[in-house]
Amino acid sequence: MYLQGVKKQIVQRSVPGGKALLGDMDPVLQAIFRSRGVLTAAELDIALSHLPSPWLLSGMREMVELLVSAIKQQKAISIVADFDADGATSCALAIKGLSLLGAKPPQFVVPNRFEYGYGLTPEIVELVKQQNPDIIITVDNGISSLDGVKAAKAAGIQVLITDHHLPGPELPAADAIVNPNLDGDKFPSRNIAGVGVMFYVLMALRIRLRELQWFEKNRVAEPNLGQLLDYVALGTVADVVALDHVNRILVHQGLLRIRAGKCHTGIKMLTEIAGRNLANLYAADLGFALAPRLNAAGRMNDMSLGIQCLLSDDETVARHIAQQLDGLNQDRKEVEGQMKTEAMLLLAEMKQLDEKHALPGVCLYDASWHQGVIGILASRIKDRLHRPVIVFAPADNGDIKGSARSINGVHIRDVLSEIAAGHPQLLSKFGGHAMAAGLTIKMHDYPHFAILFAETVAAHLEQVELEQKICSDGELDEQHLSLAFAEQIQQAAIWGQAFPEPLFNGVFDVIQCRIVGRQHLKFVLRLPFNGLLLDAIAFFADQPESWLDSRKITAVYKLDINIYRGQRSLQLQLQYLEKWSR
Repeated sequence: MYLQGVKKQIVQRSVPGGKALLGDMDPVLQAIFRSRGVLTAAELDIALSHLPSPWLLSGMREMVELLVSAIKQQKAISIVADFDADGATSCALAIKGLSLLGAKPPQFVVPNRFEYGYGLTPEIVELVKQQNPDIIITVDNGISSLDGVKAAKAAGIQVLITDHHLPGPELPAADAIVNPNLDGDKFPSRNIAGVGVMFYVLMALRIRLRELQWFEKNRVAEPNLGQLLDYVALGTVADVVALDHVNRILVHQGLLRIRAGKCHTGIKMLTEIAGRNLANLYAADLGFALAPRLNAAGRMNDMSLGIQCLLSDDETVARHIAQQLDGLNQDRKEVEGQMKTEAMLLLAEMKQLDEKHALPGVCLYDASWHQGVIGILASRIKDRLHRPVIVFAPADNGDIKGSARSINGVHIRDVLSEIAAGHPQLLSKFGGHAMAAGLTIKMHDYPHFAILFAETVAAHLEQVELEQKICSDGELDEQHLSLAFAEQIQQAAIWGQAFPEPLFNGVFDVIQCRIVGRQHLKFVLRLPFNGLLLDAIAFFADQPESWLDSRKITAVYKLDINIYRGQRSLQLQLQYLEKWSR
């Protein structure tokens, strides 16, 4: 039996040889960092002073000069956001930050996922025109908005694009573009989220205004942009971008403000409604507690609601909106559960659960599926099959919209680009990253597309290891199976995408196993070699009742800290387990 339904090979992370300059750090922790490419203490220094210069981003000088002009002339600015958590935090950051720097307070438009789709389209430009802006600033979108930019320019509106998505072969004719993924860009991180890009624009703008002595001349206090880092932390973690050194700095500094209670009211209320404590908030809480509630607005309704929560300074109003977001997230869970059940039935009919016969790339569609949840479902199925997956749902005018998720070694946007190049009329639109993308096709083209997708992915899989593996940082001795070491791990770094939280493996006797919350398993485990008893929990186990007779298990786990009635204790959070045969 396996926690996630598919057997995986447990492999030990490799630790490079040679000398590491990590000081007198615990040897186990040193090995963990070295296996993640960190060889010096400087790479773990997450002070703001270690952020690279904003001027390394191409297009920044043009962007800043246009914004300086906008501030001096008090031009009307409209922010066009994306409908996910990165887009929402980027929007709130842009509105608050530009206002702090002296701009006329911007208005915003966020496309409704179900009516308009993604990005600055000509239809969105028509909506924005009702606000009579002089300037449109895109956040977390715009790099593929060729027609939208053209429409805005034709209407006499300047367009400034801030984005982090991969550009296509042609760039929009915007007045300025800042995107670390542009060809030839010298910024050392291509992984910053949309909210990180906008934060860098604000930093550069403040530097330029300082040079111009704008604050002194206008008798305005120069703002501390650090007050916006809570937005940056939430948006960065929510967008699941790689936590390289730059992103770890941004997230860490944002978390410091949140833990100190110096965060925006909306984030306080999201934390409260999620049942978390500000003082003990970690990056994982941003990703698994706050972000789903914020994302629920864009998935189930309209992300304007989420942005209003982030912008509100009134606790009563922000709490009320956070409660609405929590309700939407509950709705999302119910819809997701139903869709997952239906998807598993489809897969069973296709024999996709048999890895020997699985298609290289899997497409799934049902006419009843919800557009806002297909990305989550694609991720769940991808994890189960270890294959690239696209899940489709119906849209308007005979279209269906797909959300794609991929595995390491298969760049999903490149796969879609290849299909589009060979069949120019097939994809109405597409865009995204290496691991996630979105697309639109005609319903009648779905069978043809599904075949092409499988064939194209097959070519990319030739050099990819398809056996599912779970990487462990090794076995722990009794000294390290402790609350003290768990706390040391939590405090040592910002863990997340591409900088994974440490996992360990071991064999344990099962002293007790019971089901809690219908689908979770609560264990009391014992180390066979010394009798040490350990509490453990496994969330969302497949067929949880089948584990109740376990006597011995192999487990991969992370060290977790359980807080109950103010008491902190060690708990193993089981990520994967196998039952030993009697």
